[in-house]
Amino acid sequence: MRVWESRFLLALDFTGGIEEVLSQPFRLRFTTAGGAEDHTPDFLVLLDGAAVLIDVRPGHLVRDEDMAKFAAADRAAAAAGWRYVVVTGWRRHVAVGLHTLSARRRPVVDRLGLHGELLELAAERLRRFGDLVEATSLPAVARAHAVHLL
Repeated sequence: MRVWESRFLLALDFTGGIEEVLSQPFRLRFTTAGGAEDHTPDFLVLLDGAAVLIDVRPGHLVRDEDMAKFAAADRAAAAAGWRYVVVTGWRRHVAVGLHTLSARRRPVVDRLGLHGELLELAAERLRRFGDLVEATSLPAVARAHAVHLL
């Protein structure tokens, strides 16, 4: 699996409401003025009451001949009552943010009670992230716990 497909799946994991993700769900055969073509979409995502057919291709790698493949996939999706999307990239801060948050999804032991301290401080009043961790008894350790809570 290519890195951009992995990034897409990571982003999808954060969206919620996903029932199933099918990788390369089918091979589509269609005809253009140039003859017969094949295309295999990257994913079929089943959501609560909807389905989305998805191709993941970085914008700089999309070629003119890909446009016919995307158009055929769009028509096939519409015929099945699905939506169709081509994911061409992410803004840098989105990819970095998702990577940072996903790295913190493992269980964390809170021997110092910082989770409770962070939650109490957050419940008191609205605070910026840096101000929140600085208000704890151990700011350097609380930062990692606060990111984990996100």
